[in-house]
Amino acid sequence: MVKLESIISGGQTAADRAALDWAIKNSIPHGGWCPKGRPAIDGSLDDKYQLKETPSEEGMERIEWNVRDADATVVFTMAEKATGGSQKTLSIARKLKKPCLHLHRGMLAASEKLVTFLEKHYVRRLHIAAARESKEPGLEGWVAMTLDKAKRLIDERSAGL
Repeated sequence: MVKLESIISGGQTAADRAALDWAIKNSIPHGGWCPKGRPAIDGSLDDKYQLKETPSEEGMERIEWNVRDADATVVFTMAEKATGGSQKTLSIARKLKKPCLHLHRGMLAASEKLVTFLEKHYVRRLHIAAARESKEPGLEGWVAMTLDKAKRLIDERSAGL
């Protein structure tokens, strides 16, 4: 049975924000690391996101620390192939021997795959990452929808439905 205790993310637009907003909406603790100064592509990261600042302004430090502090990482992309920061996040997770999953928009039953992954690896602290919304338009909405569906599946399984 899945029991998410917290969502970890870096706070950028798209999946990061969708994950943090989803956690807040569902009363799931959230956290993670963001670069020093709380920079984001759309300005300074809102204080409602309870992220800690890394000592560096470098974004890679944030990614490494979020992967390190999570039980597992899920990277969301619109395209079938992860590129740029999404691919780097998956590489870091593999290097640190952390379970990781890549979900893309064309994938059937993404929410079911997510729940199976969470169950298989007994994930309590989940790191969610992706490209920015400007690079993959529509990603933020798809992530929120996938997380909502996954939560319904988890709730149904917990209730024995």
